[in-house]
Amino acid sequence: MNPETTLSRRPVDTRSFTVLLSPTRRGARLARLLTVAHLDLWGLPSDSAAHIVAELATNATVHGRVPGRDFRLELAVRHGSLLRIEVSDARGECLPPGPGAVKPPAEDSEAGRGLLIVDALADHWGVTPGPVPRKTVWAELSLVP
Repeated sequence: MNPETTLSRRPVDTRSFTVLLSPTRRGARLARLLTVAHLDLWGLPSDSAAHIVAELATNATVHGRVPGRDFRLELAVRHGSLLRIEVSDARGECLPPGPGAVKPPAEDSEAGRGLLIVDALADHWGVTPGPVPRKTVWAELSLVP
């Protein structure tokens, strides 16, 4: 099958980007920068998505890190009206609390607010276990004002 045939079968209203990144602070920063760059290229707002990716990528580097295993960032625009963000890591046994189960940290805590930020900015979000040994934390944003 030639590339023209493959492209013609892809729905016109679907865009996607996937990348593997090292589970480091640099990898988390690059995830945010790549998100902003791709959404700008696609002509889409990037502020909320950049914050969500920053939090999910940081969690993947802190709580989902396995030496020698990358984390995956995937962005997908569906039907021109929904952005789905997925961050997958190799620590499927370490599931975060899902929507509605995230508790605020102590007032003097310097960490623990990442999923609260995701909860505040995303229209929907959740955690999908597997395939073993992975998990995916995803968030969806409506692109329609």
